Amino acid sequence: MAIDNAPPNPDPRWRRPIGHGLAVAGALATGAALAVLVAQPDAVAPRLTGPTRAVAFVGAAWLVFAAGGWLVRRLPVRTATVLILLGGAVLPLAAASTPPRSSDDMYRYIWDGRVQAAGIDPYRYVPAAPELTGLRNDFLWPRHANWCVPADAVDPDKGRPLAPGCTVINRPTVHTIYPPAAQALFAAVHVVSPPRSRQVPLQLVMAGFALATTILLLIGLRATRADPRLAVLWAWCPTVALEAGNNAHVDVVAAFLTGLSLLVLALGATRRASIVGGALLGLAVATKLTPLLIAPAVLRRRPVLVATATAAAVVAVYLPHLLAVGTRVIGYVPGYLAEEGYASGARFPLLTLFMPTTWAGPVAVAILAVMALCSVRTADPDRPWLAATTMTGTALLVAAPSYPWYALLLVLLVAFGDRTEWLAVAAAAYLAQYAPNLHLTTASAQRIGYCAALAVVLAAALHRRRSRTAPTPKTPGVDT
Repeated sequence: MAIDNAPPNPDPRWRRPIGHGLAVAGALATGAALAVLVAQPDAVAPRLTGPTRAVAFVGAAWLVFAAGGWLVRRLPVRTATVLILLGGAVLPLAAASTPPRSSDDMYRYIWDGRVQAAGIDPYRYVPAAPELTGLRNDFLWPRHANWCVPADAVDPDKGRPLAPGCTVINRPTVHTIYPPAAQALFAAVHVVSPPRSRQVPLQLVMAGFALATTILLLIGLRATRADPRLAVLWAWCPTVALEAGNNAHVDVVAAFLTGLSLLVLALGATRRASIVGGALLGLAVATKLTPLLIAPAVLRRRPVLVATATAAAVVAVYLPHLLAVGTRVIGYVPGYLAEEGYASGARFPLLTLFMPTTWAGPVAVAILAVMALCSVRTADPDRPWLAATTMTGTALLVAAPSYPWYALLLVLLVAFGDRTEWLAVAAAAYLAQYAPNLHLTTASAQRIGYCAALAVVLAAALHRRRSRTAPTPKTPGVDT
């Protein structure tokens, strides 16, 4: 397989000792700046205050990442690999050195693990259920917190009173939303966590998965005869450090399992590889549902076998919970979709620019169905990540989430296939997340950010197409 996604050979000056030294020094400087920005932004500009402060630091992190990634990709492979591994280890750990700053999802992870350690199925009760009051502690249930259950609160499913109290666990009156494979990880982390360690073990585990994904990319890119320096697009990306290291989102585990699945399916043309790769994809889906988006891209080779293995893995991890709690294993997924406005069509900001809200949902489904069909028909079995990038990126453009961690899967696919323009979609999520800081409505920020990202993607696609169709310049004095 030819290396058609590698950057051009660096200028000879980069190979000279002085040029090489300056490039390494520049890469180290940008990496150090990035580590400070994701860990201790207050140390950079302690006098910077106001609502735009968080936006400024995230924007600065992306600019530094762009500079650092550009430098690393122009260094010799051996030097670049060392820097990629260094950044892949340091950046998530640096981000994990402080409590989560922009998400409280990890507290639900910790609670679900605690519930399972007590021998209770995590889908059986909502966190505020009176049956679970004995599991409360001062860390998850402090006297004052953002989420409080009033004395007259009633369980929406059973219609009975809930136990009042304040908690850092989001939505304490609804069932958990996280699939069974994720729940198994939460339980395992709880078992190995020292007493009173709070959120640190979970942050370290997710930072470890971020590093493991960096290593997987370095190995996988070499195995597919692609440029291993592309791994910097994952290892140094601010989304990875912030959402895996600091906010400890389980999406990084799903990304790791998805990457492993893609490599097994791409490199192995055997029935065994199809079964193993499909099973790994099923575990990824049972960790976070978003890896379903890559399924169409991996169905060109032995589709029945891959689909069967994927479905079998999902059923295997869901079945024990289904037998224990019945349909409650679905959790808060339907309620979440309704709450976010996807069920009504109100949460498709790009589509509602051109059509009524009531049309947006069906049109979104139609767009994704067409993209899925295109992925099935055009995906390269040896490089399924290219079609998967387009499918996943399109889904994010259509859904326009204001949660940056949803883009972790896309960042992984970008690193595999060198479609760097899609990183604009990952960056756009931060504009939507920090809309109130910029005195914007969420819908306005989504439209600005994701429209800009769409423009970048389309411009890059047009440039790539023109480059492929441009005639090869003739060499002077040679007839062709």
